[in-house]
Amino acid sequence: MIIALTGGIGSGKSYVCKLLAERGISVYDCDAHAKELMRSSQPLQKQLSALVGDDVFHDGVLQKAILAAYLLQSETHVQAVNAVIHPAVARDFEQSGQTWLESAILFDSGFDKRTHIDKVVCVTAPEEARIRRVMARDGISREKTLEWMARQLPQKEVLRRSDYEIINDGIRPLAPQVDHLLSVISE
Repeated sequence: MIIALTGGIGSGKSYVCKLLAERGISVYDCDAHAKELMRSSQPLQKQLSALVGDDVFHDGVLQKAILAAYLLQSETHVQAVNAVIHPAVARDFEQSGQTWLESAILFDSGFDKRTHIDKVVCVTAPEEARIRRVMARDGISREKTLEWMARQLPQKEVLRRSDYEIINDGIRPLAPQVDHLLSVISE
């Protein structure tokens, strides 16, 4: 069974992945692997260079500011870059042998359509908690945090499309929720 873990920025997906790892479950991190593929895959670098421009890589190193500027120009650019990166990540996941994956933008990006997924788990958290976490973690302003959050699907919509919810509100302990999820999924 292939299980995807998702949730908005600051919801606590990474912490849930840590709890899963403590239980012997390795979770494929789509974002980390996308970055690794952009560093290591010559075909991917060639495709991105053709799309964004030759200056997007300098001596094989991704120029994040150049890619970011390109992405911010239009939604069409975002979709074009996603059309290059996401199929490569989906192939890499499928070849990894892992059965769990984590993607913050699972539905936003259409990644859920690029590879077979049986069940989706959504990690949710109150908006103010998410804002505080992102500001503290990334050292950015409230305004910038809200801007990032606004670029993702609303938490309610992600939850609506998911099969299970883990609530990371700082009140309910996460470990029992993860254990319950694992028992329900294995039935």
